[in-house]
Amino acid sequence: MKEMSTASRLAPALGVLLGAVLFPATAQPPLPEILSRVAEEAETFQQNAPKTLTQETLVQRASMPPSRFRPRVGKAATVVPKARVQTREIVSEYSLGTLRDSESSNLIEFRQVVSVDGRPLQSAEAARHALSLGVHSSDDRLRKRMLEDFARHGLVDIATDYATIILAFTRRGQAEMRIAPAGEDRIGPDEALLLNWQQTSSAEGALEFHGRQVARRALQGTLWVRRSDGLPLRVSAWLEHPDPAKHIICDEATIDYVLSTHGFLTPVSVLHRHYVDKQLVTENLYRYEPFKMFAADADIKFTEVPDPATLPPAKK
Repeated sequence: MKEMSTASRLAPALGVLLGAVLFPATAQPPLPEILSRVAEEAETFQQNAPKTLTQETLVQRASMPPSRFRPRVGKAATVVPKARVQTREIVSEYSLGTLRDSESSNLIEFRQVVSVDGRPLQSAEAARHALSLGVHSSDDRLRKRMLEDFARHGLVDIATDYATIILAFTRRGQAEMRIAPAGEDRIGPDEALLLNWQQTSSAEGALEFHGRQVARRALQGTLWVRRSDGLPLRVSAWLEHPDPAKHIICDEATIDYVLSTHGFLTPVSVLHRHYVDKQLVTENLYRYEPFKMFAADADIKFTEVPDPATLPPAKK
């Protein structure tokens, strides 16, 4: 048996070590490069999202006051009624746009309800037509009426526009934030880096309505980005404040994103929870079908990405 020389035995190990140095398995870009990628994705979303449409399903679970009916006789009359849980499911055609007369170019959500708790209200085609009229209308009252109609279906605490929270991370938005590394995690098959973020100004914060009072509040939370290239995968947001009655109000939301077949981020789901004095009052779970592109006219025409298997062979 021939004895392997020391150099021969070390060569494979050196090759593995050199490969690990040149091609690290878990390489990650530096923080400025990550934040630049996040801003790029946010701005690409801002440009392309108004050209899309999808179907949104909202399942709301809300804690409601006990029924007013109470027995007057027997043991049942001594039992204190408990709060009840109301569940609603609202399916809507969904798109994004801006208010034309607004000084801000921020995207806002527009919906046309298709069904409530499984009961159809209109066809998807009719909803899309009405939605396209609203998105392209110069009358902002029509768009506001969409939100009012959405609220009339027995919903309690409506949380809207969380799906667009990626817009908070444009270059302009990041300039109004404190951002710091916060460890590592995994989302599905992807290794992720965590970044804690906090808005330093309420100017770009969440818009809240309480009766006739309107307030903007700064948000904070965590951003998950793919370790390998900085692609945003998830955003969590949180805010807490006292209301006029001195109750502590807390809202938490988690928004998951995916890179669509059209080449830009789109939301997959939004989970929002509303607490009063640390008690969960309302949970809103929004889910989104894959986003489709449509032409910029009243007749919405989808431009699907073709299956490569159906394409004719390339000419040589």
